[in-house]
Amino acid sequence: MIFNKDTAEKTAELLLQINAIKLNPENPFTWASGWKSPIYCDNRLILSFPSIRNYVRDEFAKNIEKQFGKPDVIAGVATGAIGIGILVAESLGLPFVYVRPEAKKHGRQNQVEGFLQKGQNVVVVEDLISTGNSSLLAVEALRNEGANIKGMAAIFTYGFGVAQENFKNANIDLFTLSNYENLLDLAVQKQYITEDQQSTLQEWSESPSTWLQEK
Repeated sequence: MIFNKDTAEKTAELLLQINAIKLNPENPFTWASGWKSPIYCDNRLILSFPSIRNYVRDEFAKNIEKQFGKPDVIAGVATGAIGIGILVAESLGLPFVYVRPEAKKHGRQNQVEGFLQKGQNVVVVEDLISTGNSSLLAVEALRNEGANIKGMAAIFTYGFGVAQENFKNANIDLFTLSNYENLLDLAVQKQYITEDQQSTLQEWSESPSTWLQEK
């Protein structure tokens, strides 16, 4: 669920402007999973544009507090959400921790890095939601440390049905600055894509794991 329509449209426009999101239905990208995709999203680029990263930081800070109340800690999911998570924590005057994909094999063998006390209220910041699996593994790691997860806030989601089901099953409320639906509407409006290309992009979102394989 998006925080609000205005933020969703503005965020989508900014991501397109800096090529953090690329739309190329004629020459699809190949994801690490092997899926063919007409869209590629790299929200790490946001950090290289001060005015845009500040916008994202401010929207996160404002809407996190409005939606979840002020938490005790902000947690970022490594590695994509560490940078923006720190900025959000700084804006809210809160401690920050980050969650590795898995525990280290040496030293203290931490998966959650930083100081976290049992019972603290945590909002998790993520850069991108696809299936939600990796994001929810971070939630599980935080819960294992005794954290009370208030919810998750992400920059962008593809809006896959499997992700919605995964978050529902994990009992985690997910809110995003923007999403696939608003992105496509904005992309047509601003002539980044044609209406025919929009149809292709919508078709992909309905069955991303098998798109092109069925043809």
